[in-house]
Amino acid sequence: MANNHDSVKPWVMRGAHRQWLLREADDLFRFFEAASLGPSGSIAVPDTDGRPLASDGTTELHTTTRLVHCFALASLQGRPGADAIVDHGMRALWERHRDAQHGGYAWSFGPSGFVDDKKQAYGHAFVLLAASSALLAGHPDAGRLLADVTEILDTRFWEEAHGASAEEFTRDWRPFDTYRGQNSNMHLTEALMAAFEATGERAYLEKAHRIADLVVNRHARANGWHLPEHFTTDWQVDRAYDGNPIFRPFGTTPGHWLEWARLLVQLWELEGRASDWMLESARSLFAQAVADGWDGERGGFYYTLGWDGQARIADRYWWPACEGIAAAAALRGVTGEAFYEDWYRRIWDFSALYLIDRRHGGWHPQLGPDNRPKPEPFAGKPDLYHALQACLLPLLPTDIGLAKGLREGRLDGEKSIAS
Repeated sequence: MANNHDSVKPWVMRGAHRQWLLREADDLFRFFEAASLGPSGSIAVPDTDGRPLASDGTTELHTTTRLVHCFALASLQGRPGADAIVDHGMRALWERHRDAQHGGYAWSFGPSGFVDDKKQAYGHAFVLLAASSALLAGHPDAGRLLADVTEILDTRFWEEAHGASAEEFTRDWRPFDTYRGQNSNMHLTEALMAAFEATGERAYLEKAHRIADLVVNRHARANGWHLPEHFTTDWQVDRAYDGNPIFRPFGTTPGHWLEWARLLVQLWELEGRASDWMLESARSLFAQAVADGWDGERGGFYYTLGWDGQARIADRYWWPACEGIAAAAALRGVTGEAFYEDWYRRIWDFSALYLIDRRHGGWHPQLGPDNRPKPEPFAGKPDLYHALQACLLPLLPTDIGLAKGLREGRLDGEKSIAS
């Protein structure tokens, strides 16, 4: 592949590539819509073939919220059937996940009630994202959901002294560990920006700024852009932490460096390009991720690195590639540099060849170091959110989020429907 595209028209400016992205998004919607509506308010995860994955009916909060967010985007695109899926997910959030006794949203429910009743910052961040997207899509219950989760985040999770969120509580809001995590705060930053765009309330944007300043401008910068994942209660880096190998793995996770790069460009734009450190940090995180996290021989991003910078979990998950695509598109959009165009193409090439499942649909969630699909640690194809955003984000300008951009007709110059 050519290494310099200075004189070549970027892919996202080519009609054929934009149509390809929309077709990929359509394929994802079709794969997930057939398997999403479970009984008793549950949300079914597709299996490898796109059928509902056999389960006991347990539904986790991030599954419900991401489905609402994604199909709210589908509704904003005018996709028939999308509103019914949003309705299903919104009912599940309000009637099944919401804790009417203690407030907040339980991590999972089953046919008989809550299965895991802990209150997680990660899950509540996605409730805020789902509510914001549903509000922009015109869902009648989105306003109450947005107000409710905003109050919970403000009164239960937000720690003003640190400018970030606490991590988790018992059902009745008792703290039970001292862990603080960047991942939940990163997704809260995404959701806060979406809430700002949905409401115009700057308090959301101010919180997003404070989280980014703490996690990236302070900690990622101090660690040579090897973004730390795990912290103590007072937000000191905990390099020894070794938790869940999927959600809280030891070491560093290059996919999150890419994700922050994309979010920082968006935050920089929403704030009127007022903080130069945001673009600088986005560029530095992206450069470090492709230098240390990309397998130069076989392609793909390693899932985790040790503190020595070497691959620790060498499997390739789908979502770092998705975040790399979106980050490369955003950085090319604001800098015009061929470096980001090169990486945009390189990551899409890898994804199209190895991650997109042309036989059954959807994306393979994990590959081994040989780039062949693996049956674990994820069952079926559990995620629409990352792959869909990789297809849609490059189609929009960098100064607007997905839901607001679709609502205002910023996709391919559609006439605004916001007025």
